[in-house]
Amino acid sequence: MNVKIEPSWKQHLGAEFAKPYFAQLAQTVRQEYATTTCYPPGREIFNAFNLCPFDQVKVVIIGQDPYHEPGQAEGLCFSVKPGVPFPPSLQNIFKEIADDLKRPMPADGSLVRWAQQGVLLLNATLTVRAHVANSHSRIGWQTFTDAVIQTLARERSHVVYMLWGGYARGKAWMIDRQHNLVLESVHPSPLSANRGGWFGNHHFSRCNAYLQQNGLQPIDW
Repeated sequence: MNVKIEPSWKQHLGAEFAKPYFAQLAQTVRQEYATTTCYPPGREIFNAFNLCPFDQVKVVIIGQDPYHEPGQAEGLCFSVKPGVPFPPSLQNIFKEIADDLKRPMPADGSLVRWAQQGVLLLNATLTVRAHVANSHSRIGWQTFTDAVIQTLARERSHVVYMLWGGYARGKAWMIDRQHNLVLESVHPSPLSANRGGWFGNHHFSRCNAYLQQNGLQPIDW
């Protein structure tokens, strides 16, 4: 199947695109976008990959599925388009960065700048029907994104995996901890973060320290 995705990812994931489940997934996504309102825009479904080539991945952050209200999703987990108010989880992410790295809150919630530095902002499900959270969670995306994580874990080392909340932490078994750094905590959503375990986790400084220890440029969070 000819999937429009950044060339290095196409090379490493070619076997997935040739599997029957992916053909069925693609057909379902096309039908959903043709008959209902879905997010993100079709051209941004693979934004996480297009902005962060395979060999440039330094950090992986795993989300669940895209924002499902108009104008929010841009194909990057936790990220919203410029001008959109910060969703609560993103606001808590920025608060932790401010405390951890003594950085001011950013002007907007777009994380394109992270992706361009090597942060793969991967939702487990890459599309969603408008106003219905997790509406595409059972159409095959998770088979694909699990394959993405396994491919990275197998072929790349010294990558930092940030696993926030029970869902993302459930992916930890795929990652070789001897050759990568796995940082786990509760989810940054207010429901979880306010119970303790999010604020003060220092994931962002710990990530940068690990990257520097391995001769890599830290992320400008």
